[in-house]
This record gives sequence, C-alpha cells and structure tokens, in this order.
Amino acid sequence: MTSAALWVGAPGSGGGRVVGPGWHHGPMNIVLFHSTYGLRPAVRQAADRLRAAGHEVWTPDLFDGRTFDTVEDGRALNEELGREELLKRAVLAAAPYSERGLVYAGFSLGAAVAQTLALGDKNARGLLLLHGTSDIAATASVDDLPVQLHVAEPDPFEPDDWLSAWYLQMRKAGADVEVYRYAGAGHLYTDPGLPDYDEEAAEATWQVALGFLETL
Repeated sequence: MTSAALWVGAPGSGGGRVVGPGWHHGPMNIVLFHSTYGLRPAVRQAADRLRAAGHEVWTPDLFDGRTFDTVEDGRALNEELGREELLKRAVLAAAPYSERGLVYAGFSLGAAVAQTLALGDKNARGLLLLHGTSDIAATASVDDLPVQLHVAEPDPFEPDDWLSAWYLQMRKAGADVEVYRYAGAGHLYTDPGLPDYDEEAAEATWQVALGFLETL
C-alpha cells in the first residue's frame, strides 16, 4: 500500500510549520511541462483535471509532437536538443502568459524546466513539481515562492541526499517548500500508460496538489 510522507522543515529534523492559505483564492494560470517521454496523453489528462478545478492550463510541446515509449529514446532527443534549446522553447511558450502570474508545473524533466523558469520569473505565483527537480543557482532568490514537490520513495532519479540538499537550497533561496514522498511508487507514478503507474499514489498526489493550488 502506497502512503505519502510530508517533509515540512528539513528532512529528519523534526521541525515544521503550519501550512496556511495564501492571500488570494481563485483560478490559477498554469503552464504544465511534459516529461522526457513527450506530450503523452497523461499530460493532457492532468491538464484536463486541473481545468475541471477551474484553472487555466497550457501544455507546451517542447519536442515538436514527438513522444516516446522508453526513457532512453526521450533522453536521446533531449540530448540532441540540448538544455539551452529546451529552456528557450519553454521560455517562449510561457512568455505570453507570464504577466498574469503563472504557476509553473511539470513532470520529471518538465519539473526541472518548470523550476528553472519559476526561479527566474518575479511574477511566478507557485511551483508544482511532479517527479523531478533541478539544480539551483547560487544567486537564486525568490520572495516566499510556494513550492510543492511530489516524488517516489525511493526514486533512483531523485536520491535522498540530493533531495535533502535541494530542499535546503530552495529554502535558502527564499522558497516556501513542501515535499511529499510516496513509498513504493515508481518514478513517473502518475502516468497510467507507464509501468511506473501507481493509482493510489497518483490520486493522493492530485488531491494534495489541487489543495495546494487553492491556497495560492
């Protein structure tokens, strides 16, 4: 049985805080980036779920319509494009909506992209990370940016030491961070079309994520 554990405070520290509502409630403008598998049906389904909750959602296709059945094939295209080109495409996709105050979100590779954009956007309203993180520039600085991460436990792509360091760096940058771990789930456990899928963990993730969006 999959269960979620929440870090609020540094992992293992015993510290914590009360998670309260933000200053505004209402529909969010969300840009949702796909994983290294491309813009799969699961991404569109996730966007539809967010829209059903009243949010405006855009799902940029960073791979020009290409999707993949294996992570190896997706990584090959990612390496062919290169990080700079991938981020350029993401920035151009988000730019028309950034003045509205975006919530950046993404799956795995898309989460890493979302994090990079959110930390560089002074208008960002929030950051929702599913299955992935990215490195953080030493100069990164945000003003209490709400951040929520959902990740498997264990996750070979997001090891514990990395996540602990990531958490501390995000806090140092000024982010307000929650981390949810899902014991026994696969890496991309929210995608019904992949072997990683875990229905219980996926449903728990979306319930918590939708609640998070309501507080922004």
